[in-house]
Amino acid sequence: MSTCMAAASREGKKINDVVFSSSAAAKEAIKKYGIKNVVNATVGCYAGDDEKVACLPVVEKVYKSLPMSDFITYAPPVGLADYRSDVIDATFEDQRPDGYTAAIATAGGTGAVHIAITNYSEVGDQVLTTDWRWSVYDNLCDEVGRHLTTFAMLDDSHSFNIDSFSSAVAAILRQQDSLLIMLNTPANNPTGFALSDRDWEEVLDVCRFHEKNGKRISILVDIAYIAYTGDKNKVRTFMKQFSHLPEHIFVMFAYSMSKGFTLYGQRAGALVGLSSSKDVIDEFQEVGKYSARTAWSNINRAAMTLLSIVRRDPALLKELETEENNYFQNIRRRADIFMEEARACNLDFVPYKAGFFISVPTLKSAQACAKLQEDLIFAAPLARGIRLGVCSIPAYKMTGVASKIKKALESVDG
Repeated sequence: MSTCMAAASREGKKINDVVFSSSAAAKEAIKKYGIKNVVNATVGCYAGDDEKVACLPVVEKVYKSLPMSDFITYAPPVGLADYRSDVIDATFEDQRPDGYTAAIATAGGTGAVHIAITNYSEVGDQVLTTDWRWSVYDNLCDEVGRHLTTFAMLDDSHSFNIDSFSSAVAAILRQQDSLLIMLNTPANNPTGFALSDRDWEEVLDVCRFHEKNGKRISILVDIAYIAYTGDKNKVRTFMKQFSHLPEHIFVMFAYSMSKGFTLYGQRAGALVGLSSSKDVIDEFQEVGKYSARTAWSNINRAAMTLLSIVRRDPALLKELETEENNYFQNIRRRADIFMEEARACNLDFVPYKAGFFISVPTLKSAQACAKLQEDLIFAAPLARGIRLGVCSIPAYKMTGVASKIKKALESVDG
């Protein structure tokens, strides 16, 4: 019998990260067959056509210009004051809802999700999200004694499934008095799906109904990939709907510098809160500060400084937005190749609007991905399908991927 020292409550705590294991297999294949012969669809970072992870030029320029003091000096647990103000502007752009707002600096978007779960759900409670989801949501809930529950994101017509959402909310609120709902949109990971403005109207109607019956509802909108979804204000029009919500409906946004600023490894993000109640926002700042101080103490000061420098300089901000749009257009071209070829060979895929990933539904993703590896295509096998990182596959390699996935699925289904 092996020796165990961890607490009994930690027994069995491990993450089976299929994305990283698939990525490792791709890297081994590249060593053996050469990079030109391998399609590595596991990468969740933007890469140029040379397949190297890219950094926005303006970000690299500003980051390298910072004094050493920005890299070595502690920041406050809640984040630098300028950063907290500027990250709220970056979250909403010109679509800022009416209400009280505040921001807590977090260790990436993951840290923002962690603070939301920890402070806006009860121990033992269910937290609700879509069935197509980032799998780490499950672990983030489990880590703090919550249970992740899902509803069907799509109906039979491949539209947002408001009926499944409404039924799930009602079922949970029959058992508990409050509920945290997490919606990763626009550019859902792993599908690229997005809720429409009309979808949001219906979501909020459901929430208002239950709030009137004495329930408390918190909504976390995970906007990690929003920088690569199109015109910055058009993709944020839904945010105006959060103005003047009842005080027992609280909305939060998980913001990440990993994607928008291509600073994946610097672990900088924010949790932004919005409420019609000043008391709710005051409380948000206190509990957020407590969680930040006890989880990571404070985050990367240099990354926060960089965001404020860029946001407050019109010329630098224009550079950033131009470069982000170039990356967005490149990702879009890659996705268009896949979608056109998928339609031509009748390969089903989750409706893609924008973002880093496209997914193909299948309950045999592990077998299909193993089959794809025979063609030197490496993708991430998820519970509901195969995820492709269109953010990192050069356009010339995208050609033919859809037909090979179709062939692999026919092989494992046959």
